[in-house]
Amino acid sequence: MSSPNPRRPIMPGNKLFESLPGAADPATVTEVAHRTAELLVRGVRDSEDAEVHARVVKLADDYGLDELAELWSDASSDSLPGALWRLYLLRSWVHSNAEEVSYEFAAGRKYAEVHAVVAGVAEPPGPTEVRDMVDAVLRGVATGDFATTLDRAAAFARIVATGRAHLADDGHDRVLSASKLVETADQLQTAARAERAGQLW
Repeated sequence: MSSPNPRRPIMPGNKLFESLPGAADPATVTEVAHRTAELLVRGVRDSEDAEVHARVVKLADDYGLDELAELWSDASSDSLPGALWRLYLLRSWVHSNAEEVSYEFAAGRKYAEVHAVVAGVAEPPGPTEVRDMVDAVLRGVATGDFATTLDRAAAFARIVATGRAHLADDGHDRVLSASKLVETADQLQTAARAERAGQLW
């Protein structure tokens, strides 16, 4: 007789919450958020399967940001699911606004040269280069040092925020959104420190 609860890892998808008894319970959602984040970040490290790595990079596209938001968006920024959510959110934003982001990045790197080196965007930083950089960061979730991945994403967000602030002509709205990006960068850097200390869960 087969077990009613399969032991294979649960991946985010359309049936995720329907497949979990009592999943509306915040404690259950938190547990699943941490379990799936750990699977994605830690579980693919030993795999040499290129398809597994590609799936991590494309997770937001394959399953939809709404699914990930529902699963991870309430997680603390210094937790593994919270950090992973911010990475995927950053990627989605860049892919949707690549031209604007590349323009802000180009403006910001003049004032944040050290961060530009860490971020690693190719010259010149056009829309394609910016998208490629963010995708490369996300591939680091599967194949690289996760703390370095978080640092690169933080540096990128900080450069774009700097550019946005310098390009602000109406003051309030663009400066406010720039400050939100700086906050995201700070959160990613905090998560990177926690990862290096073995405390990011």
